Order: sequence, then structure tokens, then C-alpha cells
Amino acid sequence: MQRRGVGLGALTRNAQSAQQYQSHGTQIQKQHIDELTTQLSVFQAALGQFARTHAKDIRSNPEFRAEFARMCAAIGVDPLASSSNRKGSFWAEMLGGSVNDFYFELAVRVVEVCRNSREENGGLIAVSEVRQKIKMQNESVGGGADISEDDVVRAVKALGPLGPGFAVVEIGQRQWIRSVPKELNTDQAMVLEAMQVLGFVTHSMLQANLGWDHVRVQTVLEDLVSDSLVWIDTQAEETEYWTPSFMGNI
Repeated sequence: MQRRGVGLGALTRNAQSAQQYQSHGTQIQKQHIDELTTQLSVFQAALGQFARTHAKDIRSNPEFRAEFARMCAAIGVDPLASSSNRKGSFWAEMLGGSVNDFYFELAVRVVEVCRNSREENGGLIAVSEVRQKIKMQNESVGGGADISEDDVVRAVKALGPLGPGFAVVEIGQRQWIRSVPKELNTDQAMVLEAMQVLGFVTHSMLQANLGWDHVRVQTVLEDLVSDSLVWIDTQAEETEYWTPSFMGNI
């Protein structure tokens, strides 16, 4: 018995059903987007009210300021970024220019610290060390707002529009500021991370712990030395390669 083919009517009905499903799906998607947009607007309004209510604490308390910045990030608000529908950043709009100016003034001081120490560390300095240096500068002149490491990191990020000259990188469990355009390769990052344990490494330590051959170890150490990212101690039984930030704490 010959099987009958599908008629034009059935094909038309299938096409109409597919179109209805697509239209319904688009409508549901738009509804979800509208709901999320409304929720985001409510969160942003609440955040703005919170900022105005606690403006004094945000300006003066670095821990409170860091928590507020994390609240902003959680709903996709960059406090230091300007947008087309705002005259200035979120900080400036909600808290006045003082907090906004604080971060850009701090960024200038971070740049100064990085440049003054570049000959010692090759352009790689721990965020904690930068904070400590700025804190000592404040104490020497008998003033200045208290700052946190989070403040330093945000100040560096505020320099982003100026180009790739400054960036925050994570090595091991610590954050560092790289003030030279050159990127660290994977081998260099691994050696610098290993230095966080004792403050130094040797040729044999890297071969034993990383399983690298002599040429690979020698190449990465020579690169780090040429970039002034490590210092050499030839007085030890085996040549030691030290991180400058660790030696500053001895």
C-alpha cells in the first residue's frame, strides 16, 4: 500500500506553529529582560541612597569604602567610570567630587612610588609595599587620609584609560603593580611565585621543584635579572636570586 505524502496544509500548519513558538519565546525573553532591568534600576537607586546616607563613612573609612565598592561591583556599577548619561563618575555623582578626587590623587602618588622604585625592582612592586610607602609619606607630613590595599588597586585601575603602562597582576597569593608595559611570561611568573616562599631561589631549587632543564632555568633567570626584577647574591654557596621586595623586609 502506497504511503501518502504530507500535504501542503500540514506543512503550513507546522510553519505557523514554529512561528508562534518563536514569537512566544521572544516575548518571554523580552519580559525577563524588562524585569531584570527594573530590578537593576531598583538596586542602583537603593545603592545611591545608601551612598548618600553613609557618605561620611565611605570617605573616611577605607574598609567601609572597600565594602561599598564591592557592593557596586556586584550589580555591575564601576564607581570610577563615567557614562554618557552622567556628568561624572558614580563617586562624584553620589558623594561629590571628594571621593572621586581622592582616587585620582592617590593614583598620582602610586605612579610616583612606582617610578621612584623602578631601578630597585624593575617595575614590579607589591601593592602592600606601595600602600606602606604612601602611609609613611602621610605620617612624615602629619596628615593624609588612611588608605587600604583595595584603594591602591582601584587607583591603579583608574589609570586604565591612559594606556597599558600600569596594571595589577597576581603572583602567588599577593597582588603586584606592574609599571612597565612588558608582560610577564608564564615561566617568569612561576619563578616569582616560587620566590614568595623564602624570598629567593637558586638554580638547583628550580630544577628540583619545577622539573626544568638547565637551559630553561638559566634563560628565565637571565631574563628576570636583565629586567631588574630580581637581585643576585653571589656570596652564598650557590648563587641566589632574590626578590627586591623581600630584601626590603630583612
